[in-house]
Order: sequence, then structure tokens, then C-alpha cells
Amino acid sequence: MTNHPSSPPIAHHIGREHGHPCWSRTIPPVRTVSSGETVTFDTIDSSSGQITPTSDAATLRAFDTSQANPVFGPVWIRDAQPGDVLRVEVVALETADWGWTAIIPNFGLLADEFLDPVLRIWRLDPEVRRVRFGDSGISVPLRPFLGCMGVAPATDEALSTVPPTHAGGNLDCRELTVGAAVSLPVQTAGALFSCGDGHAAQGHGEVCGTAIETPMRATLRFVLYKDQPWVTTPHYETPPQRLEVQSDETSGRYAVMGIEDSLLGATRQAVRSLIRWLVEVKGLTRTDAYMLASVAGDLQVVQAVNMPQYSASMSLSLGIFNETGMNSG
Repeated sequence: MTNHPSSPPIAHHIGREHGHPCWSRTIPPVRTVSSGETVTFDTIDSSSGQITPTSDAATLRAFDTSQANPVFGPVWIRDAQPGDVLRVEVVALETADWGWTAIIPNFGLLADEFLDPVLRIWRLDPEVRRVRFGDSGISVPLRPFLGCMGVAPATDEALSTVPPTHAGGNLDCRELTVGAAVSLPVQTAGALFSCGDGHAAQGHGEVCGTAIETPMRATLRFVLYKDQPWVTTPHYETPPQRLEVQSDETSGRYAVMGIEDSLLGATRQAVRSLIRWLVEVKGLTRTDAYMLASVAGDLQVVQAVNMPQYSASMSLSLGIFNETGMNSG
């Protein structure tokens, strides 16, 4: 690890005016920081402001995907060189008071089955830590994180912010909440870190293509390491789970399995089966069930060795069906 002063580090800020729609080492840095220092980012939601609290599904018909998923920065890390590792510690996250989830045509794991645009606007209150899923009697626990955290690639080519790379990017890993840390392999001088895509809640898999998308203020601390050659893709550490985060699990989980001759087929079958259960047993519409699976369900590989069949599961905490006083969404 590089040395940094023991005195309190300088705090830096990056505003919403410093968003960019791609990863590139040719984008000039907007801040320069040393190992051990923190930066607070004010980010726009993944629609880049195209969706607002008053939007409806008609907005999705004119949605410009070229503007989607902006990231904010970049930050130049002093002394960072290719081969180094940048550890990014999540210090604080603050969502806006609203968010959105959408089924966007031609996007999502079951895009061929959900052809029409659907938009849900959520009203968020971080103090409550849960949000009501309409009038269904279901509530979703809030667990904010940044969907995108990454460094610039080792190429002058501009890369889309939608697919992740070995250098990070659109990881959509819900474990990267406050107290977690992600380690990224530095690809170019200065690392050139950027982040964005704030999520108030998301299930493992983000199967409909969106989480509870929200503008977010994020405070991150950067630590540079020189000798960690085993980090060639993103590695991460998670904090101990607070009791209230785990409280839903005391009710157990309901899971369905998909078994097919490919992992993609198994995951699609599992999600499709959970949607049917939510429709038939819980009375949700098919589109609501798809969105609920995306923001609160967990997609998991069960086995990938019993060839020629793969198994995946899609599960929900049964605790989400025990609604207490929540905000509507």
C-alpha cells in the first residue's frame, strides 16, 4: 500500500455536471486525490434525468438509451499505474426521495416475453428503510448501493457503461453497500475512477433490467495497493450484516428452480416460474411480479457440474409479504 499522511485526509467533491456516458482513458480527470482520501459524488439516476417523479410509461417510448447509465468523474489517483490495485471503500450513501423501476422494451432477462413499457415510481424515505410495493401488501427493504464503480480501460477506445469489464463498471452487485469495499485492477495511469447508477434496492440478478433506480450522493475512500497480482477482476469484501437487514430472513424464503441445458436457459426458467407463483398465489400482475423479482428476488446458480443440465434458483424472502407501516411505491 502506498503511504499517506496520518493527518485527516482532504475531502473532495464531484458534482452532477461531471457525468460521462462511456469508459475512456482519454476523458480528463476532474479531481486528483491521494491514497487514503475520500470523494463525495453527486450522481444522476441511470436514465440520466430522462425519468422524473412525474413520468409515466410514455417516457419509456422516447427513452434515449445512448444517454443511459452515466458515470461521474473521473478521479485521478496519484501514483496509480497499470498492475496496481485500487480499493474503493463505500463510506456513505444517500438516496433521493424517489426512484423508479421499469420494464424497457428489448431489455431484461425475459425481454422477449415482456414487450410493452411499464414504469413504477417509488417514494423513498431512508429513515423508514423499507418501501411499499403499491397496494399489494408487499414491502421491499431498502439497501442502497452504486451499480457502477470502475476504472478506465487500457485502450483509447470508448467503451459503453452498460456491460461490466475486468476493470469494474456496471457490476450491479447489491453487496457493495455501506461498509463494503471493492478492489479494482488498475488498467491505466491514474486509474481514472468513475461511478454512478444509484440503486435504492435490487435483487441478485436485476432480472427485468432495472432496480429501484435513484439519484444518489456517495462518499468513497480510495486506497492504492502495489503488490496484489491476484486481483485481475473485481474482488469485494462485505461488512457484517446489521440485524434489521436480516430480519426478513427469519420468515424463510420461497424459491423455484430452473433446470436446462444452459445456465441462461436455467435462469430464465427459474425467473419465469417465480413470476407464475407470484401471479397465481400472491395475486400480482405479471409485470408487477417481474419487477418485484428484479428489485427483491435473488437469482443463484445451484449447480454447474451435473452435465448436461444446469440448475438455477430464484428466491424471495417471505418476510416481504409481512407488511408493516411503509411508504408507498
